[in-house]
Amino acid sequence: WSSDVCSSDLFMINFLIRMAVGVMLILVINGFFVSKEIPVRVGLNPITMAASGTLGVPGVALLYGVAFYESR
Repeated sequence: WSSDVCSSDLFMINFLIRMAVGVMLILVINGFFVSKEIPVRVGLNPITMAASGTLGVPGVALLYGVAFYESR
């Protein structure tokens, strides 16, 4: 990275990359669960995207943990 990129720009880039990876992961896992007839879904909305962007892959795991708990 060049020296003219400030830390807030790096934070935003990092957030957006984690959010994109989280959204793709949610779509893949939801598709897998549909194929295996597991009735647990995590929807895509601003809250779930913010959780995956802020917490990354552990945030996606947390969302599925809550979804599994709620489906019992």
